[in-house]
Amino acid sequence: MPVTVPLLTREQIARLPERAREVVEYRKSGLSLNHIQGCPLDCAYCIRHTYGVWDMNQPRALMADDDAVRELISHPYFQPDKTPIQIFNRATDPFLPRVKEHLFAVLEALDALGLTNHVLVITRYRIDPEDCARLNRLRSLKLTLLITYSGITDERIEPVKSSIAEASLRTAFEHADRYRVILYWRPLVPGLNDSPEHLAKAVELSHHAHATVFTGLFYRGEIADYYKANKLPEPYSDTARRKIVPETLERRVLEAFADGGGPLFRKTSCSVSFAHQVADYNGHYGIRELCDICPAKQLAICSGAHQVPGIEDIRALAQRLPDRKDVEVVEITERAAIVAGLDEQPRYFLQHGLGFQIHDQRHPHKRRLHGRADLGWDPVTPSDTEDPS
Repeated sequence: MPVTVPLLTREQIARLPERAREVVEYRKSGLSLNHIQGCPLDCAYCIRHTYGVWDMNQPRALMADDDAVRELISHPYFQPDKTPIQIFNRATDPFLPRVKEHLFAVLEALDALGLTNHVLVITRYRIDPEDCARLNRLRSLKLTLLITYSGITDERIEPVKSSIAEASLRTAFEHADRYRVILYWRPLVPGLNDSPEHLAKAVELSHHAHATVFTGLFYRGEIADYYKANKLPEPYSDTARRKIVPETLERRVLEAFADGGGPLFRKTSCSVSFAHQVADYNGHYGIRELCDICPAKQLAICSGAHQVPGIEDIRALAQRLPDRKDVEVVEITERAAIVAGLDEQPRYFLQHGLGFQIHDQRHPHKRRLHGRADLGWDPVTPSDTEDPS
């Protein structure tokens, strides 16, 4: 497979931060492949800040595409036909002109293996009919395009115009056959892109997608430092480990979509699974307050697949974890299994393998704001805490 962006030398790769050198990494929505890194779009809130590669604004390859595919499918966490996959979602945009040739090469190589895994491709850049035609030739993968749209007009925060994503959404949806299209409405930030006009525009765009998912801003320390250093309007007074979606903002979003919006979801995996008419691979069905906006047909699918695992089920799957065979299961409820001593990546492996939520005892999930930051919500009472602290 040809390399169409420059290939870094071993010496150049060795100088990258440790996390940037990790080509395959498990994230909540899938095993993430990132052998192309670097992006010229320069959105101020980009997750590249946290990987130490913000200054890499031109795409570079850490290895050839065929080597990257082999590394992905041989990874200890990879489960054929089960593990969701993300491609180039951490440090570049997969539809940049030269990057997309690598995207197609990876997709076609995985598809040629007959794999039926979910594959998520997140972009805010240009998609043309020729791209759609090539994607429609895939035969086995459950491919989903998540078109990132925010409506932000402040070019200091988001230099690339949202009109590009809007055009891509319409084009991708119009030509969709073998793949599905999600309006990935993010990041929503109070006072920046949550006016009535912004909300009405999202409702209109939702009719050019198989589903819409909304989410807030990851405001980590590295991103906050960048905002301060560049005198950008700081969206929040504090940082958070999880995405920030204030309660009043969520309420306004739900109200806007209640009057004619397309199918709306709080979680990415829920929207992707709905688009493909399968059960949520993250097992969110146990967290029932997330489901109050889901279509009845999807609730029936998720209900039929929902199975609470036993301790032995978790331990048996954990035997496949590299260097970690013993898992301390603190508690199992209808909502989630709470474990101790496991970092994010092995927990995601268990979660996708079982189709059931696996939570870390150190980071309790709370009712009403499942998996989101406390910022912007009324103080959470002890009865709201789902997991032991």
